[in-house]
Amino acid sequence: MEAVFSYIIGLGAAVMMPIIFTILGVCIGIRLGDALKAGLKVGVGFIGLSIVTQLLTSALGPALEKVVEIYNLQLHVFDMGWPSAAAVAYNTAVGAFIIPVCLGVNLLMLLLRATRTVNIDLWNYWHFAFIGAVIYFAMDSLAWGFFGAIICYIITLILADITAKKFQAYYKDMEGISIPQPFCAGFVPFAWGINKLLDKIPGIEKLEIDAEGMKKKFGLLGEPLFLGVIVGVIIGCLTCQSGKEIVDQIPYILTLGIKMGAVMELIPRVTVLFIEGLKPISDATRSLIARKFKSADGLNIGMSPALVIGHPTTLVVSLLLIPVTLVLAVVLPGNQFLPLASLAGMFYVFPLVLPYTKGNVFKTFIIGLVVMTIGLYFVTTLAPHFTLAAKDVYERTQDAAVNIPGGFDGGALDFASSPLAWLIFQATHYLKYIGAAILVVGTCGLMWWNRVQIIRGSAK
Repeated sequence: MEAVFSYIIGLGAAVMMPIIFTILGVCIGIRLGDALKAGLKVGVGFIGLSIVTQLLTSALGPALEKVVEIYNLQLHVFDMGWPSAAAVAYNTAVGAFIIPVCLGVNLLMLLLRATRTVNIDLWNYWHFAFIGAVIYFAMDSLAWGFFGAIICYIITLILADITAKKFQAYYKDMEGISIPQPFCAGFVPFAWGINKLLDKIPGIEKLEIDAEGMKKKFGLLGEPLFLGVIVGVIIGCLTCQSGKEIVDQIPYILTLGIKMGAVMELIPRVTVLFIEGLKPISDATRSLIARKFKSADGLNIGMSPALVIGHPTTLVVSLLLIPVTLVLAVVLPGNQFLPLASLAGMFYVFPLVLPYTKGNVFKTFIIGLVVMTIGLYFVTTLAPHFTLAAKDVYERTQDAAVNIPGGFDGGALDFASSPLAWLIFQATHYLKYIGAAILVVGTCGLMWWNRVQIIRGSAK
């Protein structure tokens, strides 16, 4: 099974997801041609997103490495980036079985009416495999690894249910869709709590700054495209040690600015492909479920947050947080993680935050600042344990993408910085059976509460 899943995952999301969605589309009654077209659009979307994020990391990576060299920054957690983290997660014993196990849990929860989400975002199941793999190698127990992964999956489905109405109301054309991705879902409590707190501060509750408002008020200065150029130019200037060097490096600095602007402009265009490909699958799945299952009204189809990462507020806040996060990584005492390859994952922090802030740039930025500050410490905490998994995978596969340089631990912003991953790991690794009991009681309580809400909603 491990070898089979290793081969399938090795195809990458761009190949794996079109195959899966084409087969799924035919199984739920879509014509082969239409299903294939939808699947291919999803694949092209992944390719497009990969190209854009690779542009971001390839442009920023050397520049930031130069800044690290100039200022002699010594941080010992190597940023592997999310593709490498996903490869590690899927190539462990937990990852080999994570998809069928989680699908079984999803089906059981649907039968118990403990969730309204049918999670077909199969590629992002690597997040559940990630926490399972970290726990597996930290505790040398496959049972503990699956326990952590399943707890994470259940909580994520419930958070997807809780956020579904707000998500659908805020984003256009997202009826019947929820986001059961644990990296996004893990920040929902922060979004709710910090947003409530900011509303109690005099003056803040009246501060309405959304991306469209910025465009109207600041004109060109409020455009994500222009902000990308400005941030790129500033980072380019930081790679120079003198005014003369800045003058000499003007072509490089301007090119870096244009590349950053291109990323901000191209991401929204790429996400349109995801919507065009995933919507027919989503609509057909909901239609089939409504015909085949009782009490199916209100069920949502779990999709990738890639559908909405092109929102202007997400782009603006992510862009502003990139240099801020780098500064935080350097100045925060005890932090050992410098995000470089993972910076493309910044966009995925906000899909479930925006419905609570209603796209307010200021509030979203404050929430992002808080979660990134905490997230750097979470990555640092999990790094030694994730390194065990990465070394095991490298020894078996000799895949250079998962190889960690000597003297470093491995980490990634995606999911390792999530409060959900950190909480589950701390409870299982340090509290063991007591922590497991707390997690089981808390998770069962959430399931019961969610079931009551679902039954009440159906009765209305």
